[in-house]
Amino acid sequence: MMNLRFSIEQLTELSRICKGDILKMTTIAESGHPGGSMSSLDLYLALYAYANITPENRLKENRDRIVISHGHTAPGIYSVLGHFGFFNIDDAIAYFRKVGSIFEGHIEPEVPGIEWATGNLGQGLSAGAGFALAGKQKGLEYNVYVCMGDGEQQKGQLTEARRFAKKYGLSNITALVDYNQLQISGSVHDVMPQNIKENYLSDGWDVIEINGHDFNEIFSAVDEANACDNPSVIIAHTVMGHGISFMENDEDFHGKALTYDECSKALSELGLANDIDKYIRMRENFVPIIREIYHPNYPHIETGEAIFYSKEKPVACRNAYGKALADLAQINKKVQFAVFDCDLAGSVKTSQFAQENPAEFYQGGIQEHNTAVVAGVMSKENIITFFSDFGVFGVDETYNQQRLNDINRTNLKLVTTHVGLNVGEDGKTHQCIDYISLMSNLYGFRVIIPADGNQADKIIRYITSMSGNFYVSIGRSGTAIITDENGNEFYGKNYVFRYGSADHIREGKDAALIATGVMVEKAMRVYEILKRKGISIDVWNISSISEIQEDDLKKIAECKNISTYEDHNVNTGMGSIIAAKMNQLRLDAYVHPFGVTQYGMSGCSEDVYHYLHLDADFVAEEIYKNLS
Repeated sequence: MMNLRFSIEQLTELSRICKGDILKMTTIAESGHPGGSMSSLDLYLALYAYANITPENRLKENRDRIVISHGHTAPGIYSVLGHFGFFNIDDAIAYFRKVGSIFEGHIEPEVPGIEWATGNLGQGLSAGAGFALAGKQKGLEYNVYVCMGDGEQQKGQLTEARRFAKKYGLSNITALVDYNQLQISGSVHDVMPQNIKENYLSDGWDVIEINGHDFNEIFSAVDEANACDNPSVIIAHTVMGHGISFMENDEDFHGKALTYDECSKALSELGLANDIDKYIRMRENFVPIIREIYHPNYPHIETGEAIFYSKEKPVACRNAYGKALADLAQINKKVQFAVFDCDLAGSVKTSQFAQENPAEFYQGGIQEHNTAVVAGVMSKENIITFFSDFGVFGVDETYNQQRLNDINRTNLKLVTTHVGLNVGEDGKTHQCIDYISLMSNLYGFRVIIPADGNQADKIIRYITSMSGNFYVSIGRSGTAIITDENGNEFYGKNYVFRYGSADHIREGKDAALIATGVMVEKAMRVYEILKRKGISIDVWNISSISEIQEDDLKKIAECKNISTYEDHNVNTGMGSIIAAKMNQLRLDAYVHPFGVTQYGMSGCSEDVYHYLHLDADFVAEEIYKNLS
């Protein structure tokens, strides 16, 4: 056993005191989860006494990582961290769940000592796998500990995470399950029977069972786990509401705070003074705490020279993405990359990167939920991280995981291919038509949609060089290279991608047509059809959907009659975003949206567009009618 910062006697006394902290903060806030916090408490005390993480080294790269998956046990974690010197414990007690306080109801990384925001159960083991994988890739010998509840073992994502950890030999990860056998609705055996021990064994993990309130057993188990060649799980038998007679083994206290009278009684049982009035006064005089937001260093990237695609041959943007990614890795050999795939490398075009950089390519299998979180965590560890998938899997299926990535301020580069009706023959289950709206809901993700191979290449180089979350959405099929009015490649060698800028591709006076992605090529066809009818229209490409410069919108609005053209749900996509922003700017313009009005069907993509009235001929005719 490594040297501990606290003796068993000291930890036993701290357990008594921390139980009082948990009861006070939840009672004062009149909400929270005291029962589970008290059953997990001794595990937290032991881990933070054991692990290589202190207030002094908490930002060091070689520190141990502790992930709390059941984030509702925040009162237990706050009490431990406060007494271990990460912050003033009085602040946590008084300001728990107070608007403006960092001590939220579920843990957040603004709190010193917290690695990853959780609350959506079942994602913590994936986060732990991400931290463990980052350590392995960077050659750092730290340990990762993931604390979980027993109820959340019902989540399927945990199975994904177990398999991933075993496949990649993450022996530096230890999971600890608070096995109090209760969840909100009662016994875990009644709510949803499960075989926790057998599940971990079947996925190749080592299993250790202990009394979760015996510090000697906890420390011995952690020693044993760290010595294992496999990932390990410690199943800790605990008691809900441990230490308070009327709370023990009662699921009602999973998520119910004590009344003031009950709290007074419980504090008396613990032999602690009832000083709640002190914390009530603090809470009444609360001044919001300035949140500490730590952003790890982001690697410097050389973007290199863009690969040029001639107008002579259509190019699929996904091909341009794959080549740009592989090129960036070759140019930046001293920078660590991590590229994640879910059994689609040949389709999303990360196969070239995988072939040239096998040690930095991770095959997650058909396990999108786990892969999304692992990739998000890796992106916070000074590693350039890409996750590529089809739109319905990387956006629709993993929306909750991407939301949590965003809350955790990751630096993820999410690139999905096969979006929209452009997917064609795969049919409605694979035609992702809500990619703009879903990802625009996430405040930290910047949404970009390239129009052709040349723009795609430069967008990929741009996002790789920038910190923060980016989402790049790409169709399936090859698209024509966009040209200017002189017939030269519009996004050629002199083009510089500027996030937020709209591209004015054709000038006209009668109307304006705004397109994005694969629809820009179709907008050019609309332009030519109307030109033959004596109608001249502005054609714009807006690729930066989530942030459009006001000056561009004002210039577009000069046409008064504006149409938007997109491969997306007409109710929630680019058209609605542009109309709303023009309304905010009080611009005098009418916006008519052309978009997807129902789920598509299986067939050649051009036939699908025609059937849903999104082919160039139909759009041109509608614009012509509107101008007549």
